[in-house]
Amino acid sequence: MLKQPFAIGRRRALAGTALAALGLCIAPWATAQEPWPAKPISLVVPFPSGGTTDVLARTLADALSKALGQPVIVESKPGAGATLGADYVAKARPDGYTLLMGAVHHTIATSVYKKLPYDFQKDFAPITTVAMVPNVLVVNASLTPAKSVAELVALAKASPKELAYGSNGNGTAQHLIGTQFQASTGVKLLHVPYKGSGPLTTDLLGGQVDMSFDTITPVLQHIKGGKLRALAVTTAKRSAVLPEVPTLEEAGLKGFDIGTWFGVLAPAGTPKDITAKLHIEMARIIKSPEFAERMRAIGADPIGDSSAEMAARIREETAKFARLVKEGKVAVE
Repeated sequence: MLKQPFAIGRRRALAGTALAALGLCIAPWATAQEPWPAKPISLVVPFPSGGTTDVLARTLADALSKALGQPVIVESKPGAGATLGADYVAKARPDGYTLLMGAVHHTIATSVYKKLPYDFQKDFAPITTVAMVPNVLVVNASLTPAKSVAELVALAKASPKELAYGSNGNGTAQHLIGTQFQASTGVKLLHVPYKGSGPLTTDLLGGQVDMSFDTITPVLQHIKGGKLRALAVTTAKRSAVLPEVPTLEEAGLKGFDIGTWFGVLAPAGTPKDITAKLHIEMARIIKSPEFAERMRAIGADPIGDSSAEMAARIREETAKFARLVKEGKVAVE
C-alpha cells in the first residue's frame, strides 16, 4: 500500500520533467516567431560624438525609429581607429538589435593593424551605404603663410616634421590621406591621431594641430565662419557645399581621389528577413527628399545602395587600400 503513493508521485515528477523539457523546446521557437523589432535597437558609432559618423547615425536613427516603431539608440564606442566599436558589434548577438555604423576606415584598418579580433568581410552582414562624404584639407586660419596647397607645401618643406596634422586615429582615411599627401608632395608632417572628429576639431581650432584631412561635415561651419581655411578637397570632383575649393588634383596632385563612405552593417548570421527589412526601410529613408536635403546641407551625398553593392564596395576598397597602405608603408604608430 505504501508503494502506490510513491508510484503516483514518481509519475507526476516524470510528467513535470517532460513538460519542462517540452517548454525548453518551445521557448526558442516562440522567441524566433516574435515579431521584429520588439525592443529598442542599438546603432553603434565607433567614434566620439560630434563627428560625421555620429551626425549621420543620429539623422538615420531618428527616421528609422519612426519607420520601425521602436527607438533606435545611437551608442558611442570609440577607440583604436574605429575597430573597438566594430569588434563589439561583430561579437553581439545576431538578432537585429545591435548594428554598426561602419565606414571606409574599416576597410583600411584591415591592412594597417597586424591583428584584428574580427574579419570585416566575414563577420558582418552589409545592409546599405548611407552616404559618401568628401574629405577636405583644412588649416587653422592663423597659419597665414598657407593660403593654398602650394604655399602649404612650401611651408612644410621649409620646416620638416614641424607642421602637425590630426586624424581620427591610426588606420583611418584621414591617416591614409595624410600619408598619401606626404608621398605626393615630398613633405614630412607630424601625425597626431585622435579618437574622432570631435576632439580633433577642438584641437585644430585651438592650434594644437595645424591641419587635418577630415570629412567636410565637422569642419564646414568653421570654414564658413573663417576659423579654418579650406585648401582643397581630396575627391576627384569639387564639393557642392564648397564649390570654390579646388580638388587636390587641380592643385597639382595627379590621381588623388579618396573620399569617405558610411554604411550600416549587422553581425554575420543575422536572419535575412531582418536585414532585408532594415534595407528596405533604410533605402526608403535615404532616398527620400527630406533626408537628401539634410545630407547635402552637411556636405554628404546620399547613397542607399543594395546589400550586395555595399559588400562589393567593401571587397574592392579593402583591396585598393591594401595596395595604398603597402606603397605608403602605413602602420599603427
